[in-house]
Amino acid sequence: MKITDYLLGYSPPIWATLIAGVFLVIALTLSVYLIFQHLSSYKHPEEQKFLIGVILMVPCYSVESFVSLVDPSISVYCSILRDCYESFAMYCFGRYLVACLGGEERTIEFMERLGYASSKTPLLGLDCEKGTVKHPFPMNYILRPWKLGQWFYQVVKFGIVQYMIIKLLTALLSLILEAFGVYCEGEFKWGCGYPYMAVVLNFSQSWALYCLVQFYTVTNDELAHIKPLAKFLTFKSIVFLTWWQGVAIALFFSLGLFRSKIAEGLELKSSVQDFIICIEYSSSTDGHCFCSSPICFPFQTL
Repeated sequence: MKITDYLLGYSPPIWATLIAGVFLVIALTLSVYLIFQHLSSYKHPEEQKFLIGVILMVPCYSVESFVSLVDPSISVYCSILRDCYESFAMYCFGRYLVACLGGEERTIEFMERLGYASSKTPLLGLDCEKGTVKHPFPMNYILRPWKLGQWFYQVVKFGIVQYMIIKLLTALLSLILEAFGVYCEGEFKWGCGYPYMAVVLNFSQSWALYCLVQFYTVTNDELAHIKPLAKFLTFKSIVFLTWWQGVAIALFFSLGLFRSKIAEGLELKSSVQDFIICIEYSSSTDGHCFCSSPICFPFQTL
């Protein structure tokens, strides 16, 4: 029996559909409420329009994961749609941080003024010294210190943009490979396209995350009024950890290490990932309500 024929005849357990549906309703309700809050107090459009773009990622991911769970035969196409919007959300998050600093020009001016200043609570031990940003081990053996100013801003910007481009290209390539039946989502085989794209995306995501960490380190104090660490961790958990979680589940399935009752009941590795995402994104919406509410944290710029 072909895998496509099996998927067409497969349906998830009723308990999984009900549980995922409940968490989907919770995620949608909280997301709509949070977006309505922003629209009803739309006083800082340059910042809020990008933040709304990030918040919309939760309902998009939740709906697509639920649809993929109910109908696994279209899970690959749902995954591609998620990847496309994820690229847009990454762009929105970066632009939101820059908008809170007053725009690109004022952000570059701020970095140039920073000079010898250092962040009081750097993440991962990063520090600014003599107008440069040093790299932690082992990156300090590979990269030279980045000079604060336009150079640093362009490096961080490219780090985010390259991930957006690669994510879109791999999504398109996945669609082509799936049409020829050689994509094999979640399967680590030499003749499949999935493992190769997983490696490329892993490096691309890691670099984008590293650039965001560096940017957070430099701008942490100036963005204190918007609670950047809470927003950073919430967004990171949505974008990066979710993808790595999917790769880990696929790897465990391939090695025969996934023996939980949930996995045995859902049978498909993609269904396990979709089920977990429906639950996780309900919790991530709570995080958004805490750190992205216009009532709790009013917007300011330099």
